[in-house]
Amino acid sequence: MRLSSISRRALVSLTAALVLTPVWAQSPAPIKLALIEGLSGPFGNTGEAVVRNIAWAVERVNARGGVKTAQGMRPMVLERYDSKGQSEEALSALKSAIDDGVQVVLQGNSSANAAALIDAINKHNEREPAKRVLFLNYSAVDPALTNEKCSFWHFRFDAHADMRMTALMQVLREDKQVQSAYLIGQDYSFGQAVLREAKRQLTEKRPDVKIVGEELHPMGRVKDFLPYAAKIKASGAQAVITGNWGNDLTLLVKAAREAGYEGKFYTFYGNALGAPAALGDAGVDRVIAVADWLPNVPGKASEAFYQSFRQRFAKPSEDYVHVRMQLMVEALSQAVEKAGSSDPVAVALALEKAQVSMAGQTGTMRAEDHQFQQPLVVGMMQRQGAPGVPFDVEGSGYGFKVVRQIKADQARLPSTCKMVRPG
Repeated sequence: MRLSSISRRALVSLTAALVLTPVWAQSPAPIKLALIEGLSGPFGNTGEAVVRNIAWAVERVNARGGVKTAQGMRPMVLERYDSKGQSEEALSALKSAIDDGVQVVLQGNSSANAAALIDAINKHNEREPAKRVLFLNYSAVDPALTNEKCSFWHFRFDAHADMRMTALMQVLREDKQVQSAYLIGQDYSFGQAVLREAKRQLTEKRPDVKIVGEELHPMGRVKDFLPYAAKIKASGAQAVITGNWGNDLTLLVKAAREAGYEGKFYTFYGNALGAPAALGDAGVDRVIAVADWLPNVPGKASEAFYQSFRQRFAKPSEDYVHVRMQLMVEALSQAVEKAGSSDPVAVALALEKAQVSMAGQTGTMRAEDHQFQQPLVVGMMQRQGAPGVPFDVEGSGYGFKVVRQIKADQARLPSTCKMVRPG
């Protein structure tokens, strides 16, 4: 009996399936990571910059074969979910990610979104213990997230706002030229926390500094910061203290330059995403930024790490790398291997004890509140080629010279967290 062409194809397909199925069945499923981030809208460039960091970290894990578990070596897979920077969209993305079988959620570019995700994940994990997920946070730095809102399922790998402000104040405390300051920030939980802590620490450490202005502006909606810059200049402030990030920072510093403001900027994020280029020479010796790491941190390990990233992402516009995001993925990999599986409870218990190193930087997770403990650095904007500034930022010709290095135990702050662990 002759088989039709359709029958022959069906037989070949069935035979192939019978041969391949045992091999496929023995291959452990990948560990899915859901990056829930604003990948479009006013902060889309910030979200895409994060994608590059996490993707690079995942590539390194997979290049060594993946993560060793009891089921065998498992690769990591990074899935993108666009929250558009909105909490409602982030919650919708969380549901989609869980439906897609994700067990690890990554997010950071909004403390408001992070708070919404923590609450939703707490409720989901209690309601559906068979589908629990972990939340790894690389940038949402509202202190409340590891204090009164702490969660067993949430781990923060960035220094929170109070820790960053403490590091900045180590420099401002000695800057006796600054006698007046203007506080400006984005009007949401993080921006409010920055201004609150700035006032508290100025009162404690520089009571001689007069606060001549304090302002919160809508987040991601201001297109023209010239009116704000004019008020800053008119106030006579010798320094601006801001936690602004993304376009809200770039547009602010650009407007300040155009308005002829000649004071200093003490920032959380003034070292990237267009801010140095927007300021140009006006930022030299006047823009100070705090970070977990900067490209010009002295040391061969740090230099090799940065050059490796630049080889992977060669375009100047792609120059945005953070050690903490790499350490986060390494800590997850370490925890999965210690747990022997991707079970969220087992991984969380191992992650509480994580200690990881890269680029000369070592960090440890604090079990009591899931706040990563790591060194911090403060840098001042300089022209590339100046002493201590071999690398610039985003091809701008300007980089940040490290002016203060803060050890992890010096950056550590107490927590009010009352951690509730699953029974």
